[in-house]
Amino acid sequence: MVFQRRRHHERVVVPAGVLGLTAISAAAIFIFMVLAFLTVLVPTLLDHPAFPNPPENLRRARRSSKLMENPVEMKRMGLGGESFRVPSGGDMSQSDLWESKRSKYYCGCSNASKEFEKADSVTIPNRYLMISTSGGLNQQRTGIIDAVVVARILKATLIVPMLDQKSFWKDASNFKEVFDLEWFISSLSEDVKIIKELPKKGGKIVSTTYRMRVPRKCTPKCYESRVLPPLLKKHVVHLTKFDYRLSNKLENNLQKLRCRVNYHALRFTESIQKMGNTLIKRMKSKSKHFIALHLRFEPDMLAFSGCYYGGGDKERTELSAIRKRWKTLHVSNPEKERRQGRCPLTPEEVGLMLRALGYGNDVHIYVASGEVYGGEETLAPLKALFPNYHSKETLAKEELAPFLPFSSRMAALDYVVCDGSDVFVTNNNGNMAKILAGRRRYFGHRRTIRPNAKKLSSLYQNRSAINWNDFESKVRTFQKGFMGEPNEVRPGRGEFHENPSACLCEATGEGIVSPNIQPRVELITGKTNLSKSDSERNDLDEDWVDWDYGETTALANALPNTADMDEDPDLEVFSD
Repeated sequence: MVFQRRRHHERVVVPAGVLGLTAISAAAIFIFMVLAFLTVLVPTLLDHPAFPNPPENLRRARRSSKLMENPVEMKRMGLGGESFRVPSGGDMSQSDLWESKRSKYYCGCSNASKEFEKADSVTIPNRYLMISTSGGLNQQRTGIIDAVVVARILKATLIVPMLDQKSFWKDASNFKEVFDLEWFISSLSEDVKIIKELPKKGGKIVSTTYRMRVPRKCTPKCYESRVLPPLLKKHVVHLTKFDYRLSNKLENNLQKLRCRVNYHALRFTESIQKMGNTLIKRMKSKSKHFIALHLRFEPDMLAFSGCYYGGGDKERTELSAIRKRWKTLHVSNPEKERRQGRCPLTPEEVGLMLRALGYGNDVHIYVASGEVYGGEETLAPLKALFPNYHSKETLAKEELAPFLPFSSRMAALDYVVCDGSDVFVTNNNGNMAKILAGRRRYFGHRRTIRPNAKKLSSLYQNRSAINWNDFESKVRTFQKGFMGEPNEVRPGRGEFHENPSACLCEATGEGIVSPNIQPRVELITGKTNLSKSDSERNDLDEDWVDWDYGETTALANALPNTADMDEDPDLEVFSD
């Protein structure tokens, strides 16, 4: 620490009687300076200094990224004024850190009603529906789920959906190499007739296939008017790039069918599930509880989202070059996007949020992530806050060899571990985040933390003006309604896959368990949960734009023309 001497231009006369006192004062100041200097060098008892953004004039002058700088060096350089120190321990007074106190009163309930006829009585012969999914594993999952429902709407036989093998990862996996095919067909036999391939007669397919694509969010009437006529004429219709092509709002029996497909019929192959369970056991062996963090901070995703993180010309040049692969993406305003909560949190920001919520540095975290922009320097603040940092690569090495060449199977392993975690956290609103949020709601509202990015973003940008206690208090206030509690999202709000409200029930009476589908979650005495107080409602939909790291689901609000999104193949080449 250095103090500059103040220069006085006028002459000062010091009385002789004061000279002794002056000498003592000078010695005291010298000792204080030495102690202050040593204080800087002595390691703190607190585990991580969280440093605020520098003043605007310094930020503009330096053109350097907060992500790329060493936080300790920023401290010693004195940037950003006073900083707060983050305590290493968690807040043990938070008794519901690992689970909701109210979750035991809620369950998934997706049984079909008595009015929902069996597949044998509604399926019309010589109607076949083929589906080609699009995007990454979880985007493809939404396509498979909705394909079953569309087949039911059209009263057609569904051919086992084809997985996307041409987009971003070039993964050649087919359906049966990722999902349990036999279980998928048998478990849905009463809802939709599903066969492995088109029937043949004399070695040839019985009918000519008609290929087409339907608009996004197509309603049942839309399918009846657009798809049914060619289906009646050609007998086989092949719907391409099938993702989010079915309306979010359907009548309850069709919504419950969506849930039966998603939460019961679609399960991974035995090898994927077994490896995933092994990873979960290894995390559990390290600690009683663990957090799974789905961290989306890849260069491609940042480029796609149009966000900016202070990396100066280097960051702008790198991300702009990547953005050129999507010809129809508009030029965004990064600062506005961040203010509106449309940018994923940085690894450091996620770590600060978790610490403010009460999770200490002894917590073990499993991180599901691709290549992080900025590499280890970007991850350093998160690892300083939570040194017990794990991934599938650190937990298993040789055992991952059979999965490594296949990105969908690697993503499936992360899915299994994130689903099996005590707490699931995400820094984004992508497909995997949505799918897992819905799944965890369905299976007992397990703790799921999604950032209130709009309010947190403002807090992070201005944290130089507050101390840690105030920061912690504000984070906890802002995160109310974003913690995976029952009733925190209104029924019908958001994508059905993330908020399956028609399939969520509240227990009444003794909670007699139904023997159907999934005994541990089906309650005969349940009632559909439709209540929600105004104070519990949040603006989750408005806080995020529905981008997903190259999966262009519902990017219509960010594009000048939604038709371009459906027709431009370049927009369909990314992952989740």
